[in-house]
Amino acid sequence: MKPLIYNGQPIAASSILKKVNPFQHLAQSTLESIIAKSEIRQFPKGIYVFRQGDPSLQALFVLVSGSADITVLDKQDKEVLVSKRQELEFFGEMVFFSEDCYPASVQAATDLLCIVIPNALFETELSRTPGFANAFSRILAERMRTVYQSLISVTEQTNMALDRPMRRRVADLMSAPLVTCHLQDEITVMAKQMTAHAVSSLVVIDEMGQPRGIVTERDLVGKVLAHDRCQEGLTAGDIMAKNCLTVAAEAFYYEALLIMVKHKVKHLIVIANQKLSGLITIRDLIISRSTGALAIVSSIERQDTVDGLVKASAEIDKILQALVEERASSQEILQIITEFYDRLTQKVIQVCEQEMLTEGYGPPPVAYSWITMGSSGRQEQFVKTDQDNGIIYDNVPPDKEEAVIIYFQLLAEKVVESLLRCGFAKCKGNVMASNPFWCRSFNGWRETINAWVDKLDPENIRMMTIFLDFRYVYGKKTLCDLLRNFVTRSFQKSGTVLLFLAKDDLSHRIPLTFFKQIITEKTKEHRNLVNLKSAACVHIVDCLRIFSLREGIVETNTFKRLEKLAKKRVMSEEENELLENAYETLMMLRIRQSLHQLSVGQQPDNYLNPNELSKRDKSALREAFIAADRLQNLTGHAFYAFIG
Repeated sequence: MKPLIYNGQPIAASSILKKVNPFQHLAQSTLESIIAKSEIRQFPKGIYVFRQGDPSLQALFVLVSGSADITVLDKQDKEVLVSKRQELEFFGEMVFFSEDCYPASVQAATDLLCIVIPNALFETELSRTPGFANAFSRILAERMRTVYQSLISVTEQTNMALDRPMRRRVADLMSAPLVTCHLQDEITVMAKQMTAHAVSSLVVIDEMGQPRGIVTERDLVGKVLAHDRCQEGLTAGDIMAKNCLTVAAEAFYYEALLIMVKHKVKHLIVIANQKLSGLITIRDLIISRSTGALAIVSSIERQDTVDGLVKASAEIDKILQALVEERASSQEILQIITEFYDRLTQKVIQVCEQEMLTEGYGPPPVAYSWITMGSSGRQEQFVKTDQDNGIIYDNVPPDKEEAVIIYFQLLAEKVVESLLRCGFAKCKGNVMASNPFWCRSFNGWRETINAWVDKLDPENIRMMTIFLDFRYVYGKKTLCDLLRNFVTRSFQKSGTVLLFLAKDDLSHRIPLTFFKQIITEKTKEHRNLVNLKSAACVHIVDCLRIFSLREGIVETNTFKRLEKLAKKRVMSEEENELLENAYETLMMLRIRQSLHQLSVGQQPDNYLNPNELSKRDKSALREAFIAADRLQNLTGHAFYAFIG
């Protein structure tokens, strides 16, 4: 092999490769072996090394000198520059291990000199060096983020604010300047201020200028005029709504929406540079959108019958469609849809409690907490799937236990049937509060959890995986919180149960070939399809749950678990980033596929055909599967859960 010229001087190719991240982790003998089996190629300026859509050359291109442009085609087949590669960087990694087509083009911006490394070397010399593998993962994570962004589609920045309402800033939607009054101001003063400034609300501040509440026109009418209290000398402090919440001016539309839905408020005080800046209302959010689908918030609250809630629940599907069309991320979609489903469930329970009163059963005999499990427990339910719910009620004396059980069984049956009418199918495995197994006292749940831990048979492992993502929805929250803390302590003390949970997940591996290609199913019904949920998502959920239990993390959401694990440095920064992007990609593909199936009258089932995806989507999907496979390997090593 001829010597290379680097900075005007002849130099050994292995010495150049040593300067390229992450090849510096390799021994000199390994580098020389790579060079001996690699090729040196030149590409004149303007030449394409490969084009988008070309089959993979199954080689990694390391730039010795020159620079290259990475481009993708937009919807009008125009090339859009998305990245550049400079001297001592590499390209071609996205389909390095596969025969897939390139998701982007690479063109020589200047004359290029490259070391071309065949992928076979990665299956031999390079895979044996952990430091190299970890550093390579970090680079892949960064580039995978770019692939995911293109999965959502290339959008003109100038049209972003109009095309993507969910990405508009609060500062663009709020009313400003903020009109305020003081705690001691009387109602006549407030009325004059509203009239003078042509506003329908005032933010009430204290002597320090800090917000203490909000007074609206409705407060003046409903709390003063309607009760003929004009002569009582009422002040802002007497009639204001005290649950005033704030949002940052730079926050996105969806973040303001999420706060309003979560806390059941219609006004948010906007803070900029630590000062009161403006006010944003639910009306501002509705007006900023063409669909007006946010009316679902008040629609749910207005209902006092199950029939009314059935109609209101149908509107949530429109919100999901709008979020996808506006290219919100899967995290944003899941957060918002979860809040709407929670609000719907809470209202269903309230209506059912009222029915119990009307029918003569009285109010709940003791405090209780309604919990949800599965994807809903993880705040990852984006379409109406099967119910997974339960009840934790306060401990009662033995002589009252039977009456309490009867009451909650009746209530649970009403709630389950009402949720069914709202579109949430009954769980085929009967994991519902209407089943006495999933409706227990606090002590009853503690005993059940101890029994699961003491006897680690397949059935108890199955029960644990269902239960462990439980989350509070309605009632006495402390019951759920206390039980969560008990579960966390119990599992932290038992390394054995974590081992069994790890082995249970690793008994089914990510369907990848030796060369990291996705293996599709061979059955007649699902030939050439892959189930995104069972093939990859479940394994990411399982493995991160196990790590979280070990670390005492009480979060149930997969993204939040990953965030907490990153702070504890349980995994490398590269692994965390790779997994976050992988799960984001998988969830977005599931959401899109589910909406497509619903649009053609099919029931969402998480199956899709990878070969029907665009080249970019297919590449992103494959990288996500590889990341999930790496997580399984990491879990096996961390918990000594090796499956032969």
